[in-house]
Amino acid sequence: MTKDEQYMTRCFELALKGAGNVSPNPMVGCVIVKNGKIVAEGYHKKYGTNHGERAAIVSALKKGINLKGAELYVNLEPCAHFGKTPPCSDLIIEHNFSKVVIGVKDPYHEVAGKGIARMKKAGIKVITGVLEEEAKELNKFFFKFVATGLPYITIKAAQTIDGKIADDKYRSKWISSTESRRTVHKLRSVYDAVLVGANTVKYDNPKLNVRDVRGRDPYRIIIDKDLALKHGYDVYKYADGKTIVITSLNAEISKIKLLQKKNIIVLPCKIKNGKIDLADALKKLASHNIASIMVEGGAFVYNEFLKAGLVDEMLIFIAPDVMGSDITAFSDKKSFKDFSSVNYYTSSRDILVNLR
Repeated sequence: MTKDEQYMTRCFELALKGAGNVSPNPMVGCVIVKNGKIVAEGYHKKYGTNHGERAAIVSALKKGINLKGAELYVNLEPCAHFGKTPPCSDLIIEHNFSKVVIGVKDPYHEVAGKGIARMKKAGIKVITGVLEEEAKELNKFFFKFVATGLPYITIKAAQTIDGKIADDKYRSKWISSTESRRTVHKLRSVYDAVLVGANTVKYDNPKLNVRDVRGRDPYRIIIDKDLALKHGYDVYKYADGKTIVITSLNAEISKIKLLQKKNIIVLPCKIKNGKIDLADALKKLASHNIASIMVEGGAFVYNEFLKAGLVDEMLIFIAPDVMGSDITAFSDKKSFKDFSSVNYYTSSRDILVNLR
């Protein structure tokens, strides 16, 4: 591994500290090097706060470091526009850095090479594409959101070795191990939202929050076409304004208003073939700056997302048990797209299959 790659790897580590807190912005970590040594670091901590480059520069200035001739490493191209904060590329130029090393260009139309061009024009040596694929993977949610205007969709399912997700009474809790459930809670803290169908709420009464690990709670999305669910379920008890109900454009106004009084966001969506038009729902969720969604059930919802071709990734936890019921996660082979990447991970008890 070259020195540039070592410093870029450190940028990735720093960027990940902002996971779950910066969306819809990308995660950005930055390292400043002078005379062959790291003298300052920074990362984007929260949406609306300093970007990684600015955080690192502020840290260096507080230490009294003269940045003239220093080198700056960052996993994503420094911005060139005024958003929540001023352009990072201007700040880099202002402090006379000699070299900037970038993991990947920013695809956002307000940047898209403009930051690089601006720094080069100022006489700064700019190197791009260092660990580029890793840099893209780090911000896969952001790249999908910018390219399509839609959130990144991951299906998460837990099933037995005979492919079942619930018994004949629709009971599905605790199929996977404690370790796997902790992994899921960590994932919830990273995704902007988790989504379930009405039947999952009805039979499992999930909280859809983050437990047993540190992290912020995601938005909780329920698909309830006819607003038939009663409001005594746990997902309706939060007062944080982060519960969203997807329903029909024809839903009863009185039911919508009742939910809104509980500080619940209601998004009426188009109907397609008698079901919620998921593409329309995702567009409306994107307008709320939701850039990533983990779909957690149930089987009907999984298959509808797959049929619509909206799935980017799948995480299937397989437990060494036999359910023997007829409730399977995936019922239609035709719905599956050709996943180009398949990886397997083992824990103390379960196997995790990752499809991309």
